Amino acid sequence: MRDPYEVLGVSKSAGEAEVKSAFRKLAKKLHPDANKHDPKAATHFAELNAAYEIVGDADKRKAFDRGEIDAEGKPRFTGYEGFGGHSGAGSGARGPGGAHFESFSFGPDGFQRPGSGGGAGGGFEDLLRGMFGGGSAGAGARTRGFNRTAFEPEDFGAPTTGQDLHATLTVGLADAAKGTKARVHLPTGKEIEVKIPAGIADGQQIRLKGQGWPSNSGKFGDALITVNVAPHPLFKPDGADLRLELPITLYEAVLGGKVRVPTLDGAVELAIPAGTNSGRTFRLKGKGLKAKGATGDLLATVRITLPSDKDDELAALMKTWRDSKPYDPRSDLES
Repeated sequence: MRDPYEVLGVSKSAGEAEVKSAFRKLAKKLHPDANKHDPKAATHFAELNAAYEIVGDADKRKAFDRGEIDAEGKPRFTGYEGFGGHSGAGSGARGPGGAHFESFSFGPDGFQRPGSGGGAGGGFEDLLRGMFGGGSAGAGARTRGFNRTAFEPEDFGAPTTGQDLHATLTVGLADAAKGTKARVHLPTGKEIEVKIPAGIADGQQIRLKGQGWPSNSGKFGDALITVNVAPHPLFKPDGADLRLELPITLYEAVLGGKVRVPTLDGAVELAIPAGTNSGRTFRLKGKGLKAKGATGDLLATVRITLPSDKDDELAALMKTWRDSKPYDPRSDLES
């Protein structure tokens, strides 16, 4: 993998805000959803996330800058260069160019020179203790990370569980109300099917076990999918209830009648009483959204709507009505 600073396009002296800004800008540009015709889009996006996982984390960034982990976040062991001292008889050899090499044995007391017998004293083992957090222990003390048969990830402070990742998914109001299945693209490049439970609200999250980023030990975190409910052209959620503006004619308001009202389950009939004023709200039981242990209602607020075209007969009728039967609906507003 490339240098994470190079992937993010920032310098090593970049501050936290600059790193975060660079990541967000590139994430929008490289997201697989925005590059559906690029077969390498998922790879580039995964590389970006891996780079931000290092540079965006203060501890990992310091570890990378010190050379303790590589660009993939894996522990880096630099070998024994510079640890050679003065060799005793038969304890070492010189390689090409006069470079000095010493041989060491590995046993219950860690790395030792031949014949050292686990005695105290600052040799190679003490250097290793200092590098890997062992401290200056006395004779026979074990060095953390070297009393095992292999270098395990936890010996170097690597996480034993993977990190969670975040993604978003947008569904329609009807699908959110009834439940559905939808496919979502994860930052890892994987596309999976998600089951949307009935009654999910805007902004709620769904956790998918084991679909997150892997750790160095191979264990995966989870994927947290934030569900966004798209606005509906007719209905507006109000908790578990739905609100609807219901247009009615002038003669339906005056004379009353039955009108068809849309719901998420199909249209139903609503009886409008004679003399209904604009703004009156009717409650349709059980026609809202599912909630814990109950279902909300549909609240239909009527709005009297006049014909879109000018009607001379209606205008003449209203003039006659105004002159013969005047009334003031705003009398209660006067102080």
